[in-house]
Amino acid sequence: MVLLSFKLPTMSIATFKLPNLLQHIPKLKTLTELVIISSLARIGSMVWPLIYKGIYHLFYQYNPSSVVWGNIVWAHSTSTDLVNWIPHEAAIYPSILSDINGCWSGSVTILPSGKPAILYTGINPDKEQVQNLAFPKNLSDPFLREWVKVPQNPLMAPTQANQINASSFRDPTTAWLGPDKRWRLIIGSKRNQRGLAILYRSKDFMHWTKAKHPLYSTPKNGMWECPDFFPVSKTKLLGLDTSAIGPDVKHVLKVSLDNTRKEYYTIGTYNVSKDIYIPDDGSIESDSGLRYDYGKFYASKTFFDSAKNRRILWGWINESSSVSGDIKKGWSGLQAIPRTIVLDKSGKQLVQWPVVELEKLRTNEVKLPSTLLKGGSLHEVIGVTAAQADVDVAFEISDLKKAEVMDPSWTNAQLLCSKKGTSVKGALGPFGLLAFVSKDLKEKTAIFYRIFKSHNNNNKYVVLMCSEQSRSSLNPDNDMTTYGVFVNVDPLHEKLSLRSLIDHSIVESFGGKGKACITARVYPTMAVDGDTHLYAFNYGSESVKIAGSAWSMKTAQIN
Repeated sequence: MVLLSFKLPTMSIATFKLPNLLQHIPKLKTLTELVIISSLARIGSMVWPLIYKGIYHLFYQYNPSSVVWGNIVWAHSTSTDLVNWIPHEAAIYPSILSDINGCWSGSVTILPSGKPAILYTGINPDKEQVQNLAFPKNLSDPFLREWVKVPQNPLMAPTQANQINASSFRDPTTAWLGPDKRWRLIIGSKRNQRGLAILYRSKDFMHWTKAKHPLYSTPKNGMWECPDFFPVSKTKLLGLDTSAIGPDVKHVLKVSLDNTRKEYYTIGTYNVSKDIYIPDDGSIESDSGLRYDYGKFYASKTFFDSAKNRRILWGWINESSSVSGDIKKGWSGLQAIPRTIVLDKSGKQLVQWPVVELEKLRTNEVKLPSTLLKGGSLHEVIGVTAAQADVDVAFEISDLKKAEVMDPSWTNAQLLCSKKGTSVKGALGPFGLLAFVSKDLKEKTAIFYRIFKSHNNNNKYVVLMCSEQSRSSLNPDNDMTTYGVFVNVDPLHEKLSLRSLIDHSIVESFGGKGKACITARVYPTMAVDGDTHLYAFNYGSESVKIAGSAWSMKTAQIN
């Protein structure tokens, strides 16, 4: 093994020393455990973002008294840049009969007047899931610190007539306004094991009528949590208002599957006259379908940023530690970095990228000049804070002839990554980055590529992206699952880009310029703070070129 270094002599590695488990608290995150380290708390699995009078708002499920589920309120934080955040008092909490047993997920809709409206799921005295409405108390307050629930609540509820499953009727979406001037929204549900996007309509946003048919449904995948339905442009790399329709518009339906705790999205057509959604051929919501993120990422939600004409995606990163570990460290769950989301030029998938505002945290750039990574080489990236970094590199392969042939039975990317980890030497791969590396290399989190040759076409290649956590920690109680995804890129004609946001216990990785994303949640025992190292590596037999940059990242302000 060859060990080399990228060096920038004029820069030093900054270190961050925090006592005990606090060393794992992310510093880059726009909304993380930093808001709750003073007491045991849990940031929940659903977010409801919006922008109002130039201020970004994030509402999220939060348990102020424990790291486990329960006592959920709608916590509330605001920001002017999506990076630095100010927490406020809880916006919604149990106070009326229709939410006395819990204020669960929901969404925010901006009405034509500019007035925000919150629709959320409440749990009534009979433990039924019902839908409630609240408005801001003071529209002149840009921070929207107080909300008032309407006396007509609940506005939508299971009844004997509508035959809705009272225990599976939750998470209303942002509403959209149709050409007939009627509002529409969907609510996740199930009938037996058939997932349902129940459709409701309203003329005044107060009185809602259930449609005779769902917007869409699929058998055998259970409860649809946290549905999201929104338009994307076929021609421009811009976001669209949720009510946008037209010939240059496709629609996306995302569902979070309660059975598997994974979420999938499809791309398709919204038939406005029939109020039905039709996925494109091959677009399905199952294990072979499309996902925003192939790691720890669930219960996501998008919103239209009208100030910058973009659609932004938020998602929840759940824990890899045990419940007892969560209690010991005093937190559980956090929100991922917000991402812009657009339709890929192929029209067959979405592309995600961290919001550009995050780059204001970059400092001390280390340029990685074009360098040949020979087979078996390991290059340390010197000059960045390895525990808190933004790494953006690209790999180039000049000779693909020696790529191993893809076995047609290798259809599951995650299983393939588990089978062919960093310890398994191939021809073209594994090559990529090692994050959270201890001095003796016993702890490391690998993000890497492998390239295979199609079994029936010598000029076609399959690119596998993996995030390997199997050696991420010496603590055996942690979940160290390896994740993987096939990336739709052609190494014959394009470089393999990889951007990783590294933040103390998080690695969010974006492959193929955002075509594939994998989030890892890791808790190393030795590779922490100043004892963390960062490497580029190539454990394949054939050489690859690497070039790019790495930055230390400043700490976001969470007041």
